[in-house]
Amino acid sequence: MKSISKNRKAWHDYHIEDKVEAGLVLKGSEVKTLRQGQGSIAEGYALIRDNQAWLLNVYIPALKHASYMNHVERRDRKLLLKQKEIEKLDAATRQKGYTLVPLELYFDDNNRVKIELGLGKGKSSYDKRSSEKEKSAKREVREAKNASRR
Repeated sequence: MKSISKNRKAWHDYHIEDKVEAGLVLKGSEVKTLRQGQGSIAEGYALIRDNQAWLLNVYIPALKHASYMNHVERRDRKLLLKQKEIEKLDAATRQKGYTLVPLELYFDDNNRVKIELGLGKGKSSYDKRSSEKEKSAKREVREAKNASRR
């Protein structure tokens, strides 16, 4: 697995309850750009429209040498999921507060581009502060242990 882009902010903004792996329908110039390690899923999200899953607002920069065959950088991209998975995700996202958030974009073992989607419920600002406090407390304990070993 070769990671292209991770969405670390998703773990900060959402309680991730379920994960799903999906394929992407891409153009050749998009795949070449992703092989160079470029692309960002930080502002992206997924939704179910007309019984199909779509990935929106994901940035894949245009390839410099693709001429007229180049792609639009922030176009809607179709996700490849089984129909049962789509129905399950559609039912889950219809509940208030739930959304599909891209977590990681990567190449799998067969060199296919895959995306890991998380079914997340938005955190309130209080939840964000408390998770930040927990993280800093764990960091301090870890640093204290490392300092005592020296």
